[in-house]
Amino acid sequence: MSSTPFELEEVSLSQLRQQLKAGRYTEPQVVQLYQARIAELNPKLRAVIELNPDALKDAERLQGERAAGKPLGPLHGMPILIKDNIATLDKMQTTAGSLALVGAKVKADAPVVSALRKAGAVILGKTNLSEWANFRSTHSSSGWSGRGGQTRNPYALDRSSSGSSSGSGVAIAASFAAAAIGTETDGSILSPAAASGLVGLKPTVGLLPGKGIIPISHTQDTAGPMARTVFDVAILLGALTGKDYSGAMVTSLKGKRIGIARKRFFGYHPATDKLAEDAILVLKKLGAEIIDHTDMATVDTFDADEETVLLYEFKAGLNKYLSELEPGALVKSLKELIAFNRSTKAKELPFFGQELLEKAQAKGPLSEPAYLKALAKCRKQSRELGIDAIMNKHKLDALFAPTQAPAWPIDLVNGDHFLGSATSPAAVAGYPSITVPAGHVHGLPVGVAFWGRANSEATLLRFAFAFEQATKHRRLPTFAATADFGVS
Repeated sequence: MSSTPFELEEVSLSQLRQQLKAGRYTEPQVVQLYQARIAELNPKLRAVIELNPDALKDAERLQGERAAGKPLGPLHGMPILIKDNIATLDKMQTTAGSLALVGAKVKADAPVVSALRKAGAVILGKTNLSEWANFRSTHSSSGWSGRGGQTRNPYALDRSSSGSSSGSGVAIAASFAAAAIGTETDGSILSPAAASGLVGLKPTVGLLPGKGIIPISHTQDTAGPMARTVFDVAILLGALTGKDYSGAMVTSLKGKRIGIARKRFFGYHPATDKLAEDAILVLKKLGAEIIDHTDMATVDTFDADEETVLLYEFKAGLNKYLSELEPGALVKSLKELIAFNRSTKAKELPFFGQELLEKAQAKGPLSEPAYLKALAKCRKQSRELGIDAIMNKHKLDALFAPTQAPAWPIDLVNGDHFLGSATSPAAVAGYPSITVPAGHVHGLPVGVAFWGRANSEATLLRFAFAFEQATKHRRLPTFAATADFGVS
């Protein structure tokens, strides 16, 4: 797979803003360039599930506002891609990758979409994802959906894009736009960002409104920015929150204390560990004080309870979301969704099943003791006795570990070959986390992650920015057929 030279390749949000201001490009020209890029490469990558038919018209309106001297938002004229589980009140679908929601009409933009529009962004299109945000089967292939097919990693087309924000990661790595919005319940921003050599930030749950996002868990779900640089992630997060994160763009870590979380998060892949150890040396050179073996005593105590919480909350949240769609939707409940999938088995269940949907359907209401007990344990073990406890004990500013191993081969027969990751503690706690590129293994990107207390986004951005500026590990995707086994 090859591509022709692309003039907006790797262009950042800040660079694009300057070029639009200087008149090098107009807003419609930028949209048309990205549309052409998608037309060329998306048939192989399957990262974009749908283009916005009104994107060019929106860009022309924004061009007129610039010409008229109107106040411009921080994303004025910048095309942004969003995951296809985030509602848009326009001509595009909102389906979570499922054929069951094709034609379903939402009543309003999700608030995160409203914030993007208010900031001047052009919603360029929707990105593919692991169907139902990867909450359908225990043997799923990340990046596959019944509606969008299999998303492929731009660094090696036979490798996983990871998920569930698969298309958002791949699209930005391939320069289909400058930035995208993903969503995460546990790993769904950090994992695909790491697999595609991006920066991805999962905010504190509640920092961004969850309304209008097809839910898994109201206690863990959040939207978040994915981009090629830390600065772009900060710009996008700022546009969504109305806060200015530019003060976090500092290259010194002097006086900052970073805890290395080794238990469970190291040891599953030697080459990944080596890159993480190299990253620790960089952090030391930047002035950070490294406190090793700062492991949560509770790190292995809440996996089963997390699944229980997600099953209960998925049923309650999805039933509510489906019931609020405009009349005419094909399914209006989880029970109807399960039946729809069975009736369209050839298209929806050709490779793996829907065990998680069925397990969720068997759960009762959120008032049941089993749910309340599991939720209380998750919160206590991940927060009070987990992240907060270890950070208090060692007076830490953040925790650190490799994000995950390099992308595994796509396997539609057996599902994902997932070795491990560092996403769960922050995800279960509802606390923020960020991944940043840390190098490559056989040409495949590997990231490292920082996470910490609630509402510590600015601190995490500072760590990620300092590390990024000191290392500059991001490389262009090669669109190779397979991994490069000629390099280490």
